[in-house]
Amino acid sequence: MATILLVEDTASMRELLTQYLQEAGHLIIEARNGQEALKKMEVTTPDLVITDIVMPGMSGLELCRHLRKNPTTQTLPVVACTSKNQDLDRLWGMKQGIDVYITKPFKREDIVQAVASTLG
Repeated sequence: MATILLVEDTASMRELLTQYLQEAGHLIIEARNGQEALKKMEVTTPDLVITDIVMPGMSGLELCRHLRKNPTTQTLPVVACTSKNQDLDRLWGMKQGIDVYITKPFKREDIVQAVASTLG
């Protein structure tokens, strides 16, 4: 069982992802944006972060850049789950430190497999 920080501003998407990941046996910590995610990480360091890209306040890419600059979190795996589905979006996300890039809409198996393969 892994602890996953799920960063998603849309409540229905948070609920869906939480359901899928809990059914796969993971503990989920939810945050609505990048700033809230960073505050939660002051208390608990997750095994993996799943983040949306487009969010109010701090975007998922800004969150990822912040994680990559911090020695404590620079190797923390980050999965993007986003509606930004252009090749340039994916490339830019990977350059910012995203490890796995999943586009919405996705299937349950997509997210569960991405988490499993990222965690090893």
